Amino acid sequence: MDSSIDLAASFADSGVAEVLAQLDRDLVGLRPVKTRIREIAALLLVDRARETLDLPSSAPSLHMSFTGRPGTGKTTVAIRISQILHRLGYLRKGHVVTVTRDDLVGQYVGHTAPKTREMIKRAQGGVLFVDEAYYLYKPGNERDYGAEAIEILLQDMEKQRSEFVVIFAGYKDRMQEFYQSNPGLSSRVAHHIDFPDYSDSELMEIALLLLHQQNYSFTDSAQQAFADYIARRRLLPFFANARSIRNALDRLRLRQANRLFSRMAEPLNREDLITIEASDVLASRVFQGEVEGEDPARPLTPGP
Repeated sequence: MDSSIDLAASFADSGVAEVLAQLDRDLVGLRPVKTRIREIAALLLVDRARETLDLPSSAPSLHMSFTGRPGTGKTTVAIRISQILHRLGYLRKGHVVTVTRDDLVGQYVGHTAPKTREMIKRAQGGVLFVDEAYYLYKPGNERDYGAEAIEILLQDMEKQRSEFVVIFAGYKDRMQEFYQSNPGLSSRVAHHIDFPDYSDSELMEIALLLLHQQNYSFTDSAQQAFADYIARRRLLPFFANARSIRNALDRLRLRQANRLFSRMAEPLNREDLITIEASDVLASRVFQGEVEGEDPARPLTPGP
């Protein structure tokens, strides 16, 4: 009689369903991204079942590319991917080490290799998440050592493919230039996942979720005003999706606190403390066509 595998039982025992459910709770929308993550989880689950039944095949390549604007959930998905790989036995630890150019590239000869290898060492058993990866590549600069970091990453991505997973992340157009800079990059990266911008309704859903988590709520007029805020804000520079919404809510809380402080002689009830009013929203400079606060999408200053 042929051996068989109960895939449903294997899926339940792995704990992957719990991680996928958490991903749904963490992130609004992003259906194409979530679908792709489920497909990767299914591939790995089936690959593990094949191995159990002595059906050998080449080990799947797990290195990935996440492209999209800031605030679209790339870091959150990297964390969940690492957890999935850990629960399925493809990673020993399942942690994420986030790095930028400054963590990998040195300023003088002989400095880059030890820096890059140290970050790879820290990522052993987990994921090395290279944010704004295109800053590693500086064409035309003979004194730049970013190419050395890329070469070391490529070597270890192949030699230690069962020890850690690399996820390169950044803006889509700039990441395309990055992959063209080295013929080995694209061939090492098996999964290219694009993170779309959120719609206005999804951004409002994110705002309501964040407010609920912090025990705040909009009045009806405040919610209408914030819908207008979203439509205006995304047309201004430096828009960073969920990150911009999170920053906007921090400023709303600040304005609400100042409004309540101005009437400190009056007793405050629970409703006062949790309510964001329309005036708190409409005081934003966004309604005058100006960006508030620090640029939430500002890239980290690249090293030399």
